[in-house]
Amino acid sequence: MGRTSDARERILAAGADLFGRRSYASIGVAEICGAAGVPKGSFYYFFPSKQALALEVVNQHWQWQRGEWLRILSTSAPIVGRLHDLFVATAEMQSQALKGTGAVVGCLFGNLALELSAEDDPVQQRLREIFEEQIDIVESALRDAAAAGELEPSDLRESAKAIVAQIEGLVLLAKLYNDPGQLDSLWRNSMRLLGLGDATAGAAAQ
Repeated sequence: MGRTSDARERILAAGADLFGRRSYASIGVAEICGAAGVPKGSFYYFFPSKQALALEVVNQHWQWQRGEWLRILSTSAPIVGRLHDLFVATAEMQSQALKGTGAVVGCLFGNLALELSAEDDPVQQRLREIFEEQIDIVESALRDAAAAGELEPSDLRESAKAIVAQIEGLVLLAKLYNDPGQLDSLWRNSMRLLGLGDATAGAAAQ
């Protein structure tokens, strides 16, 4: 039946690759199985549906991304440096995708959110939760900075939401134009949102 010890991991890897490069609706279980090198029986042994696989792929990607965001934003460095590192990491991911596949892949969460925006299903709900968690992480970093006197302690939730929206919007443009250079303005625009425009040059030089 092909239920080898690594079959589940191969199915997850194939799903992550396909969902990252193609529209969700265009991908079928047969194609996922072909990419993973497993029969359909193995797929349904581990996942009851394509939706269930997509949920697991989303959760695995968020587990990794959440660790990266926390690693970058939970340090004791000034907020300008922490945010700069987050934006650099975002741009680097898209640049690496372009080098590896010839295309900017965009954000898995953003891609799925756009495609599933008219549907009410567990994947869409999980994406909402993840975006809220992203905002939580950024807001926590901003609150630390406000407590340290680096920022004005007002509307920090809205500022965090605006930063996450900046990241998602410009990653979308990078995908649309197949050009990671679209991300260049992300840093400056986000610092202006926080009233820290004059601090960008120093952080970029670090």
